[in-house]
Order: sequence, then C-alpha cells, then structure tokens
Amino acid sequence: MNADSSMTTPTHDIVLLGINARYRHTSFGLRCLQANLGELEARSVLVETTISQFPMEIVERVLKHNARIVGLGVYVWNTTLCLQVAQLLKTIRPDIQLVLGGPEISYETETQSLFDVADYIVCGEGEAAFAQLCHDLIAGETPAQKVIQGTAPAMNELASPYRLYTDEDIAQRVTYVEASRGCPYRCQFCLSSLDKAVRAVDPESFFADMNDLIERGARDFKFIDRTFNLNIKFSLAILEFFLNHERQDFNLHFEMVPDRLPEELRAALQRFPPGMVQLEIGIQTFNPDVSKRIQRPQRIERITENLRFLRQHTEMYLHVDLIVGLPGESVASFGEGFDQLLAFEPHEIQVGILKRLKGTPIVAHDEEFEMRYSPLPPFEILSTADLIFEEAQEMKCFAKYWEMVANKGQFQRTAPLIWREQASAFWAFHAFSMWLFGRVERTSHINLLRLAEHLFDYLVTEQGLDEHEVGGAIVADLHRTGGRSVPQRLQRYQTEPTPPRSAMARTTGRERQERRHS
Repeated sequence: MNADSSMTTPTHDIVLLGINARYRHTSFGLRCLQANLGELEARSVLVETTISQFPMEIVERVLKHNARIVGLGVYVWNTTLCLQVAQLLKTIRPDIQLVLGGPEISYETETQSLFDVADYIVCGEGEAAFAQLCHDLIAGETPAQKVIQGTAPAMNELASPYRLYTDEDIAQRVTYVEASRGCPYRCQFCLSSLDKAVRAVDPESFFADMNDLIERGARDFKFIDRTFNLNIKFSLAILEFFLNHERQDFNLHFEMVPDRLPEELRAALQRFPPGMVQLEIGIQTFNPDVSKRIQRPQRIERITENLRFLRQHTEMYLHVDLIVGLPGESVASFGEGFDQLLAFEPHEIQVGILKRLKGTPIVAHDEEFEMRYSPLPPFEILSTADLIFEEAQEMKCFAKYWEMVANKGQFQRTAPLIWREQASAFWAFHAFSMWLFGRVERTSHINLLRLAEHLFDYLVTEQGLDEHEVGGAIVADLHRTGGRSVPQRLQRYQTEPTPPRSAMARTTGRERQERRHS
C-alpha cells in the first residue's frame, strides 16, 4: 500500500484513536474529548480498535484520514501497543502532531519511552486542554510546553459525550456513563487516590441523557464512578430512575464501597429483579494491618454485615475484589481473607494481582516491604518481603483458574466439590490450581471440554470423590451453560439429551449473570 496515495485531500484534521481491551468496550474518555472540541468536532473522527490488532493495521486505519493531529489514549493494558503505533506513525508521517493522554502517561511522564515519541502530552482530565491544543495547532501556533497539565472544570461546564455513541455501539457494546468524577478515599494502589475532589454531574441533564440513550436502544449501562454510593441522595435518584422506567430490561453495573449501605439504599436495592444489577465491591484485603498501611480504612464488621444483607435479601449480582501482593500480606493472610469472603457466597471473587500504576503512592512501601514489580506492562508484583516470587507466580495461576472454573459460572455445581468438606476453600483450590498447571503448563486457551475432563480427573482420581456424583455434576454444568456437548469419556454419566446451543454459551454481560440464576 502506498502511504502517500491518500495525502492530497484531508478527510479529518483530528483523529482520536482508542485502543480498547476488547470490542465490547468503548472509549468513554475519547468521546468526552471529541464532544468538547467545539467547532473542531466536525473536523474530527473517532477510530476505535482493540489490543488484538497488529500495530500496522491500526496505523493504516489512522492514516486513511490524513489527519494533522492524532490523539491517543494510553492505559496500562495498551501501553506497549501504543508505543509501537506511535513509533510507526511518526516514522511514516513525521509531520503528524501526536498528542498522548490517559492515566498511564499522566504520571512519571518524562521517564517513559512514549515521551520521546510524542509531540505533546496532556496529563489528567483533558477536555479543555486538548481542545485548546488542537485550536492552537490548527491555527499554526506552537505551544511552549510539551507536557500540558489538564484542568478539572465543573461538570456542568463540559459538553455531554453520550450523543457520540453510534447505533452500533448501543446495540453491541457497553454504554459507559458517569454520574461523578473523583474519589474521597486515598487507597495507595489506586490512581483515583490522586483526585482532589469528587464532582457530580447535573442531575437534570444526566437523566435527560439517560432517557435519550434508552430511546435509542441502550440497555447495558456501566457506571464508571469510582464510588457510586458516596452521595446517597443522587444514588437513590439514579436507582429510582431505572426502577420506575417503563423499560425494565436493563443491565446495570455500579462500583461501590462496601461499608456504606444505609437503610434507604438497602430498600431501593431490594426492589430490583434478578439479573438487572451487578455491584462491584472492592474489599481488597481483610487484613486490618494491611488495610491501614495502604490508607484504606475499612469497618470489617459493617462490611460483612452488608455483604450478608446483599446476598440474602437482594437479587444483586455481587462481584467482589481482593488483591494479591499488598505490602505485608502473605499467601496465608490472603487465604484467610479469601475464605472469609467466600463464606458470604458472592457470585464472583475477582482475584487481582497488585499492579504498580504510575503515580500511585504504593511506592512508599517499596523499601520496607521489598516490593519488586515487573518492568513490563501491566507492571504486576513479582515478590515482596512476605510473598516470594514462586508464591506470586502460584497466585497468578490461582487467579486465572479461579476465573475459568468459578467466576464464569460454567461449573456452578462442580466447582464447590473442589473445596467441599475441606478446612479451607482457598488452600483446596490452590492445590487444584497447582495440579492443573502441572498437567497443562499454561493458564489460558484451555478448551472448556478439556477443562471438564481435568476437573473429573482431579476430583475422582486425586480427591477420591464418587465418579457418578462428579460426572453428573459436570454433565449438568455443560448442559446448563449453553447446551455444550459432553466429552465422550463422560457421556456415561449423561441421563438426558444435550439441549440445543444457546446464547448462554457466552461469558460477558448479562449472559454471565443469567447463567448463575439458571
């Protein structure tokens, strides 16, 4: 392909390039930038791709627009690909003004390889700063500073981005929305701890936007607020909006702090039907010393009370987070917290590995707790004074396999057999994960039917469970999750015909929740 063949007539002056983790995601930040370009919005275009595409394929899509300015959002999951794309762009078209933004480039900026490739970098919130930079560059002016600090205007001063969701976005992808920005907490592992204040959107404008999205067909809403249940009055208004809407086929996702659940919020959550609301609840650790150390004050008694209420008295789908590798947290300590959490039977326990996100204060513990992070994205913990390298690697296996076997809900009947009658569910699953890795020597691309056979072998051969009970559980799970065929060696335990394949074979969004309720 001749890179110069389309350079005679510009199609857009500004390309906003988003490299998402997967197609189902949308770049909310880039839509915010585009919506606030003023008269330059008409001269801009949004190009979205995913990390599964090759760098040159992405570059070719950008170059088709013959832009003067390319804005690229940099995150921990796409930083390596962003560097490759940036290098190619500047090699092929050195005249392009490359502007970088996003959380990964906003801190420790000048130490990164991307700094040398970029023409300009906008740190922090970029709506106003990026718009001004584009105006200056198109007017032929050269800003004095390469690194530009973004500002945080009042939310009612920003143009709404929701009209920029296309019909395809609404039909096939997650609709990200925000009711507030910022977080009042100071958890040292999180970039939100650097925000100075929490700012809410104007309720009247927000609900008008939501109505417009719903009229266009939007049903899958993910609120990106770091703390949805901070302003209880606004939280209740949002819940009432969806509860009272004539449509009731929504899939809503909220992130909330676990120890703030007053009676009025409890009452509102009790009114939602099964499968409509997913709550993402960040526990991170049950160890009070670790919690205090990372400046995450938690009232454990209140947390456990709230988890028990949500699980027993509401139809909320609970996705709860724990983090491996926090300073002072050993495998044994983590395991105690894991068992404590599992006792409340959340639908998913997300076992995350601590990442050293640029700019976060977690580095304050590097020396005392011998924190060693990978120099490669996503900069995960390699070892600490309380977690040797081998243990960290084992916990990465644990996290991957827990996601496959437990979180996805594909083995809802079979998975609990791993820890049934065991003193610790954590150590029981840890033993299984070490056995499985020893057998397959990988933590991804494991066929579902092969995984079913591995589970059968482990539970029957290694654990001595009754083969008919195990086989029956596995067959029932395979049938329930979309009419999966049964491996030949397990067909002897099949008592009913395999049902037809269904959409429940998928593992994203509402299908994952419905699988739990089937």
